[in-house]
Amino acid sequence: MMTSDKQREDDNGLVELKITIPKDLYRAYQRCSWIITHETGRDQLDIMEEMVLDFLVKNEC
Repeated sequence: MMTSDKQREDDNGLVELKITIPKDLYRAYQRCSWIITHETGRDQLDIMEEMVLDFLVKNEC
C-alpha cells in the first residue's frame, strides 16, 4: 500500500487515515463507540477496527 502525506504508519503497523464526513455522522459514531466502550470495556481502537472490518465484509472487499 502506498502511503501519502495524509497517511502515516506507526511502529505497530497502523496507518492513520483522515476522512471527511458530515458532523451528524461523526457525532453518531462518537456516541456509538462511547456506548460500546462503556458497555463492554473494550478500547476505541478495537471498536474502530471491528466497524471497519464489518464494513469491508459487508461490501465484499
